[in-house]
Amino acid sequence: MKKAFVFPGQGAQFPGMGKDMYDTSDVARTMFDKANEVLGYSITDIMFDGTEEDLRQTRVTQPAVFLHSVVSAACLGEKFAPDMVAGHSLGEFSALTAAGALTFEDGLKLVYARAMAMQKACEAKPSTMAAIIGLPFEEIERICCEVSTEGNVVVPANYNTPVQLVISGDCDAVNEACTKIKEAGAKRALPLKVGGAFHSPLMQPAKEELEKAIEAVEFMTPRCPVYQNVDALPHTDASEIKANLIAQLTSPVRWTEQAERMIADGATEFIECGPGKALCGMMAKINREISCTVVEL
Repeated sequence: MKKAFVFPGQGAQFPGMGKDMYDTSDVARTMFDKANEVLGYSITDIMFDGTEEDLRQTRVTQPAVFLHSVVSAACLGEKFAPDMVAGHSLGEFSALTAAGALTFEDGLKLVYARAMAMQKACEAKPSTMAAIIGLPFEEIERICCEVSTEGNVVVPANYNTPVQLVISGDCDAVNEACTKIKEAGAKRALPLKVGGAFHSPLMQPAKEELEKAIEAVEFMTPRCPVYQNVDALPHTDASEIKANLIAQLTSPVRWTEQAERMIADGATEFIECGPGKALCGMMAKINREISCTVVEL
């Protein structure tokens, strides 16, 4: 009986997020107040009282999801007893912090640096993402290769479930790939409302910027294995974790493989720690036999 704690990524934010924890928990209040101090602005004002539009600001979205997730884990106290952890994209920083590989302060600073670097990369070139439903991974990969040219790229970005893969890249390439993917028999090809082409080569400038920030921070051995997006394998070595975290920005998120590997390694219960329940939704499509619950404080 092994427990896997999993942490969501960008897109899980919602107005009012974290206010209940702040109002009822001394642990949460201390961490939220510390976050305002570290960031240099009151992220709690926006999280608790801001609109959906306010929460979409780059300087807010990623730190807000990270903060809610890590505070949720801290508020569990002794009930946070993972045998393994993983996070989807941004959630990998939450997982590493909750598991003790990063201090709360360093984790928050890195997430903020990541958000700002990604925003810069998004502004440098118009780009987008699209969710593909109901076509084999191999066929989507083939079409992406066929469409991509130098300077007009589209690649697989998020292997979310056995029936959903998100593609990412230049706007024209993504649109062309979507047309061909639908012609090939996909049930749906849905453009996503995102700022840019995350987990694609277009994030290379952000990767270089984030690498400097990551290399300047001390990573510790986590309390349990961290299954990482880049290779879907468990890691406890600080230098390996750093390298994978740097590679993550331009590499696909292998979430389906991660979940399957955690199950193969003995996970019998998944617990989603953070806003929303997107990962439990994905888990229902990856393996219906495995329990997935959302932390409720």
